[in-house]
Amino acid sequence: MGEFSAAHAETVTIRRARTGDVPALRRLLDQYVQQRILLDKAPVVLYEDIQEFWVAERDSDRQVVGCGALHVMWEDLAEVRTLAVDRGLKGAGVGHRVLEQLLRTAREVGVSRVFCLTFEVDFFAKHGFVEIGETPVETDVYMELLRSYDEGVAEFLGLERVKPNTLGNSRMLLHL
Repeated sequence: MGEFSAAHAETVTIRRARTGDVPALRRLLDQYVQQRILLDKAPVVLYEDIQEFWVAERDSDRQVVGCGALHVMWEDLAEVRTLAVDRGLKGAGVGHRVLEQLLRTAREVGVSRVFCLTFEVDFFAKHGFVEIGETPVETDVYMELLRSYDEGVAEFLGLERVKPNTLGNSRMLLHL
């Protein structure tokens, strides 16, 4: 694919994901799962979570070249998940456009804080995310979140059973 300039980011459309996008999401994730940058997600999980996803579709060939999901965790808190861009378009601004849409969505649904667990500290910092230490919720909310079956919530809470998934990642938070 070669190098792309930021101007190429204008040639994608950011839209809600559809079930037909799952094979493309799988292809995007596979580029990062093998390097342990992103956690693997079974196809059934991608279908179950499809309404949380936005995709970047290249206008010229309608190929999905980026994706990201917003998972609401609590009244005032959501998490950016599974943000990935086709390696050939890295640096072209596609990830920034997907993240901006996820943050707009967060505002629309009424959350005031957005969390991420990432290796891409500089990327998220450009959008105002700051590194944090502890889980940023009160004890009563923490206790309620413990009831969730969602693995991402377990990672957010820093539960021992998911520690191998989070090694090397930075916890980051943005106040909207």
